[in-house]
Amino acid sequence: QVHLVESGGGSVQAGGTLKLSCTVSGYTYSYITMGWFRQVPGKAREGIAVIDNDANTLYADSVKGRFTISRDNADNTLSLQMNNLKPDDTGIYYCAAHRKLLFSLSVSDFDFWGQGTQVTVSS
Repeated sequence: QVHLVESGGGSVQAGGTLKLSCTVSGYTYSYITMGWFRQVPGKAREGIAVIDNDANTLYADSVKGRFTISRDNADNTLSLQMNNLKPDDTGIYYCAAHRKLLFSLSVSDFDFWGQGTQVTVSS
């Protein structure tokens, strides 16, 4: 069982920055694919960024050039650096993981989820 705990959410003004972190336990971290997802009330959860165990990355078009996903296999942590934040980035951000030979932003690929952290961007 993989256990995920997010931190780093908060409230910022448009144009500001935040960095989210996710601590992973319960599995050999270097072998799993990790991702960040976002959900707003009334909408489906969407994939934001994914990173595999070779550090290959994939981003949603809406965050390309503004967000950076990274992982530290020594510390079992996943990060999401968010720059130039926009009000549309507001939502609950979830860290997720899977151990399959899949690499996409699809929610259905991921088996393990954190509890989420709120990000609010005001205009």
